[in-house]
Amino acid sequence: MMPILRVPDLPMPDTNPLLQAWQAPHGLPPFSAIRPGHFEPAFTAAMQAHRDELRLIADDGAAPDFDNTVAAFDRSGRLLARIGAVFYNLTASETHPELQAVQRRMAAPLADHDSAVCMDAKLFGRIDALFERRQALDLTPEQRRLLERIHLDFVRSGARLQGADRERYAAVMAELAQLTTRFAQNVLHDESSWRLPLQTEADLAGLPDFVRAAARQAAAERGSDGHLITLSRSLIVPFLTFSLRRDLRETAWRAWTSRGEHPGDSDNREVARAILRLRHEQARLHGQASYADYALADTMAGTRSAVQRLFDEVWPRALAAVQREREALEAQMAAEGAGGAIEAWDWRFWAEKVRQSKYAVDDAEVKPYFRLEAMVQAAFDCAGRLFGLRFAPRDDLPVYHPDVKAYEVRNAGGEVVGLFLQDNFARASKRSGAWMSALRWQNRNSPSAMAEWPVILNNNNFAKGAPGEPTLLSLDDARTLFHEFGHGLHGLLSDVTFERLSGTQVLRDFVELPSQLFEHWLSEPEVLRRHARHWQTGEPIPDALVQRLHAARRFNQGYETVRYTASAIVDMAVHARTEAEPPPDLCAFEAEVLAAHGLPPGVGINHRLVHFQHLFSGSGYAAGYYVYLWAEVLDADGYEAFREAGNPFDPRLAESLRRHIYGSGNSLDPGAAYAAFRGRAPTVTPLLRKRGLIPDEAQPA
Repeated sequence: MMPILRVPDLPMPDTNPLLQAWQAPHGLPPFSAIRPGHFEPAFTAAMQAHRDELRLIADDGAAPDFDNTVAAFDRSGRLLARIGAVFYNLTASETHPELQAVQRRMAAPLADHDSAVCMDAKLFGRIDALFERRQALDLTPEQRRLLERIHLDFVRSGARLQGADRERYAAVMAELAQLTTRFAQNVLHDESSWRLPLQTEADLAGLPDFVRAAARQAAAERGSDGHLITLSRSLIVPFLTFSLRRDLRETAWRAWTSRGEHPGDSDNREVARAILRLRHEQARLHGQASYADYALADTMAGTRSAVQRLFDEVWPRALAAVQREREALEAQMAAEGAGGAIEAWDWRFWAEKVRQSKYAVDDAEVKPYFRLEAMVQAAFDCAGRLFGLRFAPRDDLPVYHPDVKAYEVRNAGGEVVGLFLQDNFARASKRSGAWMSALRWQNRNSPSAMAEWPVILNNNNFAKGAPGEPTLLSLDDARTLFHEFGHGLHGLLSDVTFERLSGTQVLRDFVELPSQLFEHWLSEPEVLRRHARHWQTGEPIPDALVQRLHAARRFNQGYETVRYTASAIVDMAVHARTEAEPPPDLCAFEAEVLAAHGLPPGVGINHRLVHFQHLFSGSGYAAGYYVYLWAEVLDADGYEAFREAGNPFDPRLAESLRRHIYGSGNSLDPGAAYAAFRGRAPTVTPLLRKRGLIPDEAQPA
């Protein structure tokens, strides 16, 4: 059995469940016993415990070596990490005002603690001494990688700064933590507070049964009769796709795109400017001209010019593709006698009509074959066929919400290797989007000296079916499920010694490779025939429909590529500025950048700056939204290996994929990891072909 995490002796009453040994199977938290008031005292005690652990390392009278310094540092802070994992999972997935207040109060103290750790001169001195002698040390490749990564973590967190710069850097990081927390809470406020009631049959015109059912369930969950459209993506996108009410589509689109831009307490315009101002100061303290330069220094891309080369490959082709798509939409409008220009709230509506006309593919026909539970089993089955994993439901395990499903994960030999929690439904207490997180990372360097299994979570935001009715997914929803499950597999299949190198803790432009790569298996005809079955009849999806889906796979990809790449361009532009003061009007700046790049009218972008949580709810994707496109170069090229083998479940390739991509974590340089799997560096051609930006037979110039 998994060992219970040792809790240090603490001057705290034994009534705080966060500070007790967790006795639930697999060391899961006692969610039902945890209250918001438990977190602040628990964080305070855990930060002190962490400082005590680090003091023992720093004050060790023995000369620094890998075991007494680097491995010991990797083992430290586990109590703080486990409390933080519970806290941040709850604030993202099941929050409420009291918990949000705790989040605001703790943002600065936790950031101060992180700064104090990385600016501990004595501790860093030991790590730095080992780093300088790393060539002469008798280290395994993984040990050397850990030393290099920890050293870089310290340096990038200000360890080399001195005097006033050191103090200012800590203050900047504390302010950033408070502001990014506020930004995220403002977006959640705007998302959860907006509703569009559909009160008459005229309001519902054009909506298929599955959209009506989801809107009816959304109303019921909020204590209303009738139908509601909320700002859940699984509701807003189909509404924009099918509603015949152009006026209501415009209302919904404006609400969706103006999140964070409303005067009042939830206005993010000045919050984002303050974040940008502090990030520029952070970069200058590191000697970098812009925040983009600082952020890219620890990525596969490395420089802005490398990212720009990728944009230059994709953007002109995407613009040409979206113009061809516009012409098809305008022809459809003319055929139906519709006049006027295509606005942003019209594009999905007319694109769906073209898709139905050209490919005879209709979401209302497709969705009955994509029942949520069947798609979950499809993902599990692919993981089993590729990697030998088995997922057994555990309804007896403690979870934080009734929607959460827990699965015990076993390998081909029947041994437990992890726990997987899946939380699939949208609700007012949950932020938008989809993500993977962890309550515990796999490692063999725990304080108990026993291996620790990973506990991995997936969150989606699907519109729940009414009681007694299924939750039916669109093909895009199903891809999202596979995408997040790919991240989950990256955590579950991790096979490293040290926690810092485990799972998805890799370079940002590598982290999306395992997730995007796993999406490919959903489109395999044999996977669809096995799992895409009509929820009422049980009949497999017809081959003719699979062929139509395959033929339509590149449909509207110019639109999708332009929207994504435009957001990535704006991200890079705003973070590449070398001026200390941000643009006075971020919305105007965004519009100017898009106009300069020739964004076509009526297309829009994926995320506007005022609600761009990838950028401003944390720093992980700041000057890094390009990473999805960067990783898509890798995933499109990588899946070609299975096509070349003629078998999407080729055992030799699957084992190489497990070892080098899903299992290696950050123990290998990402470029070396990819080359070990593929046998060479990636090329951009498969990406361009996958998105329909070049013909199948063409090669890029």
